[in-house]
Amino acid sequence: MQRAARTCELAGFGATAEGERDLVEWDYGDYEGRTTLEIQVARPGWQLFRDGCPGGEMPEQVGARADRLIERLRALNGDALLFSSGHFLRTLTARWLGLPPAAGRYFPLGTAGLCVIGYEHDLSEPAIRLWNEAPPSDS
Repeated sequence: MQRAARTCELAGFGATAEGERDLVEWDYGDYEGRTTLEIQVARPGWQLFRDGCPGGEMPEQVGARADRLIERLRALNGDALLFSSGHFLRTLTARWLGLPPAAGRYFPLGTAGLCVIGYEHDLSEPAIRLWNEAPPSDS
C-alpha cells in the first residue's frame, strides 16, 4: 500500500486520497518474494490466477475483494481514481467485466500502466476504455 500511496501522491492526488483496504496486492503467502520460475521448480505448471498461493490468497478470495470494491464504485455518482498493484488490478478488471477472477491472467499490466474501466453506453455494459497505457518517456 505504501507504493500505491506514494504513486498517488506523485500523481498529485495525495491530498484528496482515501485509503481502501480492498486495494491491497494479492497476498502471496508462502510465495512472497519468490519468482514464478522459482515456484514452478517446486510446483511445475503453477499459475497464480488459477492456483493461488498457499498460506496466502486464492483467486476467489481476491475476486471477493474486487467485488466489494466494484459494488462501492458502481454506487458512486462520478469517477474514481485507483492506485494499486498489478495482480489485484487484473483481477478487478476481470470481475468488472463479469468474468471469473482467473480471467485476470488475460490482462497483463506493465509498471505504472494507465488503465480506464467504465461503460460502453450505460451501467449494464461494463467495458475497458483504456488498457496499460505506458507513461510518457522522460527522453
